[in-house]
Amino acid sequence: MHSFQLVGLDHAAFEPLFKLSDEQLSRIGAERHVATANPGFPCRVSLEDANEGEELLLLPFVHQPAASPYHASGPIFVRRGARQRTLEVGELTEYVTRRLMSVRAYDAAHQIIDASVCEGMIVRAEIGRLFDNHLVAYIHLHNAKRGCFSCRVNRA
Repeated sequence: MHSFQLVGLDHAAFEPLFKLSDEQLSRIGAERHVATANPGFPCRVSLEDANEGEELLLLPFVHQPAASPYHASGPIFVRRGARQRTLEVGELTEYVTRRLMSVRAYDAAHQIIDASVCEGMIVRAEIGRLFDNHLVAYIHLHNAKRGCFSCRVNRA
């Protein structure tokens, strides 16, 4: 099986947004939320679910910025004060394993060349299967039920 590493989003782009008023957030299509349950509010920076009572922003994010037919954006949650997390090589957390996941493999031209939907407990095997194809440059995980981008998976 190939080695892989999950990478959260860089927190620097999101920190200034927490200083905006709700009206200012609304103008950019974002909303302020407070987590009411755990799980339920997955932070794309820390790769952890927010704890009940934590402040988050729900905002649009371009998760596939490449100039390809798969250019895409979607909603993500980001926790106040979260810092970018890169998991240890081969590590999966409950952030992934307790969800139904869409696993999307991209080539170097940012085209999807394979994809599947699986329970989070078998994501590790699915990542390995996809990385067995030498044409797969990277993988995106999405929460399958709502379709939201979860994180990027790099070869390690």
